[in-house]
Amino acid sequence: MLPRLYSFRRCPYAIRARLALQYSGVKVELREVDLKHKPGEMLRLAKNATVPILQLADGGIIEESWDIVIWALRQNDPDLWLGVDESRLFESEMLIEMNDYSFKTDLDHYKYADRYPEHSVEYYRSEGEEFLQDLEDVLKQSKYLLGETISVADIGIFPFIRQFAFVDKAWFDQAPYPALQSWLQLFIDSALFSSIMHKLPVWKQGDKPIIFPA
Repeated sequence: MLPRLYSFRRCPYAIRARLALQYSGVKVELREVDLKHKPGEMLRLAKNATVPILQLADGGIIEESWDIVIWALRQNDPDLWLGVDESRLFESEMLIEMNDYSFKTDLDHYKYADRYPEHSVEYYRSEGEEFLQDLEDVLKQSKYLLGETISVADIGIFPFIRQFAFVDKAWFDQAPYPALQSWLQLFIDSALFSSIMHKLPVWKQGDKPIIFPA
């Protein structure tokens, strides 16, 4: 049995898991999920039942998207996204912690500002901009977040910056983050990103398996 990935293509957590799987070439059975009608099979796997969830061939469950990324790269990492002897992992995880906790909260407040009437959209955006500025400062010095080649940090953070940018793309395009804008566009235009964003039918019991990457 192949590992089974329960996923939703527009979720940034799921996007980074799919990027890592596509890059590594580790094949899974992909089950696209309707978040409003989660399948019972997925609900039985994990208490939170948030996407992505990876059910391993031995029955083990990986619930965190970052853990799925690392699992995939440990199977195959041809361009050393983790670095030699995983030398880039520690630096990456420091950035991921900032992204997944404080920045993701700011992103949610900004994107769904109507749910958080305590402050304005502009306020929530300005809170998120602190992380944008941190990344801009880094990317002024190097092409990617950990140097001149792609690392796991780029893949882990890119989907969230993309989501932030598209809340108000006109604003983002004129914001004072030229290095970050170029970095983001590089990934949006990449064949890797295009390869994982094809729309798939929502999975239901009895469907023919979709093998990913194809």
